[in-house]
Amino acid sequence: MKAVVYEKPYNVVVRDVDDPRIQHPNDVIVRVTSSAICGSDLHMYEGRTAAEPGIVFGHENLGIIEEVGSGVTSLSEGDRVVMPFNVACGFCKNCLAEKTGFCLTVNPGFAGGAYGYVAMGPFLGGQAERVRVPYADFNCLKLPPGEEHETDFVLLADIFPTGYHGCELAQVSPGESVAVFGAGPVGLMAAYSALLRGAAKVFSVDRVPERLAKAEEIGAIPIDFTQGDPAEQIKEHTRGEGTDKGVDAVGYQAQSHDASHEEPAVVLNALVETVRPTGMLGVPGLYVPSDPGGPDEHAKHGQLLVSIGKMFEKGQQMGTGQCNVKRYNRQLRDLIIAGRAKPSFVVSHELPLDQAPEAYQKFDKRIEGYTKVVLHPGHALAA
Repeated sequence: MKAVVYEKPYNVVVRDVDDPRIQHPNDVIVRVTSSAICGSDLHMYEGRTAAEPGIVFGHENLGIIEEVGSGVTSLSEGDRVVMPFNVACGFCKNCLAEKTGFCLTVNPGFAGGAYGYVAMGPFLGGQAERVRVPYADFNCLKLPPGEEHETDFVLLADIFPTGYHGCELAQVSPGESVAVFGAGPVGLMAAYSALLRGAAKVFSVDRVPERLAKAEEIGAIPIDFTQGDPAEQIKEHTRGEGTDKGVDAVGYQAQSHDASHEEPAVVLNALVETVRPTGMLGVPGLYVPSDPGGPDEHAKHGQLLVSIGKMFEKGQQMGTGQCNVKRYNRQLRDLIIAGRAKPSFVVSHELPLDQAPEAYQKFDKRIEGYTKVVLHPGHALAA
């Protein structure tokens, strides 16, 4: 089958790889109709992880079941399904506690597994014509048949639940004010989720004009951090108090306020300044224990200078960690079906699989309006 394969930093290719096969009675094989390129993929694409050449990318996958293992009970050939990026068993201590992003079974020696991602287990990614889904009864979320909401539903694999998770970590409640740092796909989903949860005022902090325009379209207040300290800008809108809650949707490749260099802790420290005393911080943005491209020796080992003293002084609380997609995806699916949510507003490009290398280049450079790319293997629905 055709698949997107990592060769070296800033270079992916589409080439033939072995077809996936049933390896366990609980597996299914899914013919992929949509697989999105994620900002997390760019960390590997840029060589900022320990990803080895040959890895098949793609953890945001949707498609049609083609083959069903003998132990699968709730799924059938022809079912349309979307899979959380978390590969999870459904029966370990963490899965039973709805913390499926930290499954203790699927990736021995590590809490958590994922498709097509470095250190997250042996699971090939879905930027390919087919993908194997283990523990399929647990990991597949059924969707209505047909092609309706295709680009909405594929976002249930990661960024829509992850944005919502950022708001859950920050305990965003109706009537509150929220600052979301980052207006990439996850940041836009966090701002959108805050509004879905009833936030009265949502600020979206970024420097890319297309992203800030998208944020404004959904009702967020755009804050361009190159035009001045974002915390001070937001305080001007909140009578000097700051926001009730804050979300970091940027992570360890954050840019300095003048956008001249990377400053890994700048968003965390800006949130401490932005959020009022006793407020909550949610951090779904990715931080890693090893970053080969870190700007200094501490950053290369995931050690950042965070204003913990100021955070303590303000009595703030922080929630961190990758999203437990299964906790949210069913309800978010039903919001889409009911017409209450349409997360596909972030999708800028729908492309066939063979255009993935060019899409990676443009998405990485944030050019030509590339905000979110959905690949359609087999040219299905390609536009």
